[in-house]
Amino acid sequence: MTALPIVETQSGDVSAYIPTNVISITDGQIFLSADLFNAGIRSAINVGISVSRVGSAAQIKPMKQVASKSKLELAQFAELQAFAQFASALDKTSQNQLARGQRLRELLKQSQANPLPVEEQIATIYTGTRGYLDSLEIEQVNKFLDELRKHLKDTKPQFQEIISSSKTFTEQAEILLKEAIQEQLERFSLQ
Repeated sequence: MTALPIVETQSGDVSAYIPTNVISITDGQIFLSADLFNAGIRSAINVGISVSRVGSAAQIKPMKQVASKSKLELAQFAELQAFAQFASALDKTSQNQLARGQRLRELLKQSQANPLPVEEQIATIYTGTRGYLDSLEIEQVNKFLDELRKHLKDTKPQFQEIISSSKTFTEQAEILLKEAIQEQLERFSLQ
């Protein structure tokens, strides 16, 4: 028997009696946040509270290799962002973590009815989690990534071939991707 329980929390409190019991009997939960929704983040999934017992077993190997730290970085970003609202001054490390989190959140946005092939998702997430977007303004992130994906497809088609044929993010694929990112960063800085 399959069921999809839906629970509304009061003020986002998942520790109340009913949410706790539902969480204990399900194989995971997706926690949708009104704060994220109101901030324009769609889908408004709170990655810090959302859990899957299936976990990364449902992901293909190259996605696991590239995206493994993105969930942790996004959860830390959300916590730091909440703290930063009340802090008067943040150290340089915290400022960098906030900036990276904003860019990671931005790269996860995509237009409706325009899904990306998994190879392009891998390239996009790699670019963000490895810090290549840190020097860009937030408003430039999606334009840069669109141009990077096109550049990668046009000049390094072997990247997609390696990912789709080997089902892994090989050293050769990483070299091709790094080259494409560097080339695109140079081209982008000239615009």
